[in-house]
Amino acid sequence: MTSGRNGIAGEQHPARLAYLVAQVPAVHHTYLLREIRALRVQGFEVEVASISAPDRPLSALAPDEADEARRTFYVKSAGLAAVAFAHASTLLRHPARYLAGLALPLRLGRGHWRNTLYFFLYFVEAVLVGRWMERNGLAHAHVHYAPNVGLIMARIFPITVSFTFHGSGEFYDPEGTFLAEKVRHSLFSCAISYYGRSQLMRICEPEQWNKLEITPLGVDTALFVPPPARPPSPPVQVLCVGRLSAEKGHRVLLSAFARVAARRRDARLRFVGDGAERRALEAFARELGISELVVFEGSLNQPELRRVYSQSHIMVLPSFAEGVPVVLMEAMAMQLPCIATHITGIPELIQDGVSGLLVPASDDRELAEAMSYLIESPEVRERMGIAARERIIRDYDLSTNAARLAGVFRRRLSVPAAAEAAAADAAPAQRR
Repeated sequence: MTSGRNGIAGEQHPARLAYLVAQVPAVHHTYLLREIRALRVQGFEVEVASISAPDRPLSALAPDEADEARRTFYVKSAGLAAVAFAHASTLLRHPARYLAGLALPLRLGRGHWRNTLYFFLYFVEAVLVGRWMERNGLAHAHVHYAPNVGLIMARIFPITVSFTFHGSGEFYDPEGTFLAEKVRHSLFSCAISYYGRSQLMRICEPEQWNKLEITPLGVDTALFVPPPARPPSPPVQVLCVGRLSAEKGHRVLLSAFARVAARRRDARLRFVGDGAERRALEAFARELGISELVVFEGSLNQPELRRVYSQSHIMVLPSFAEGVPVVLMEAMAMQLPCIATHITGIPELIQDGVSGLLVPASDDRELAEAMSYLIESPEVRERMGIAARERIIRDYDLSTNAARLAGVFRRRLSVPAAAEAAAADAAPAQRR
């Protein structure tokens, strides 16, 4: 019988790990909470550190979100006394590594004072998270959306880290985001699609490719289920879910919907989500003369969102940049035919003409034709919706993909592999 570092007797892998995330709970990252809870079902004890506090007051959170918030370590909520103690104790425990970590903002900032300041703040946060891990006996951190903190933390503390890279932002400026360096200093790194792995392979040395894993996201297909019946049409309800920001292509969708509305006024467009573009998009809808056909719902919680999926007939996502959107998985699980742009990892999710329609990004004419086709073809909507749910059940079910991710953790965090990585990482920081 062996007892692994951070493990339990008889186990050949650590059963405990930390999750370092940018923000949880958060409306736009509900899948992170699902992933964490699904890993616990798989037998892992997952402790969570979140850089930012929840995006809503505790009273506004769903019960599972509130439960998670109560047990999460919120980095930015730590007081000055906690910051001072964490840094002083780390300096005493790991003096050489602490000082090497302190020098990192100067190198990573590349002479730009603003970038240097940001990386110094990441350094401050990294020490807080690293000491939290040490206090809780955690030896490995898996990182979503906080890669700079994770990178610096791995250079200061005798721990291992892994990353999930969602794309597509970090792929556009891999040098500016130090993507290759993050992979190099990780125990392993995950991509959520084959496209994502190809981008990591593009910027990494071939010697690092064996670190790359594909770990698709997923949705709970027992929770996201189609309604017994959808509202009769017309009007056909067209839905778009996501943050209202420029890269989502919402202006193209409004232009396309105006083309549809010029031929028929029995369709409605519904936006769920909020963001910096909302006022501009509302003004653009008025300018196009379709404001009475367009509804901006704002952000909704998960039960409300499932209700809106049930009330809709078509889902549209006209993005210019994406990873593999979870909102498309949710809609497909609820048997909604989806129209999305033929970019990044989306074609791995939607088979054009079978489980949805793919259109060129930025092409409002093609998007309008695709919407008109589904608006006018209820039997096609039904057929594609059935195929869409089958696709999610087969390849993007949360429990199945959580088991796949758990298998990656068990394999990669086996005692020999983790010990070897920790020994290599413990080499004097000055040599790096």
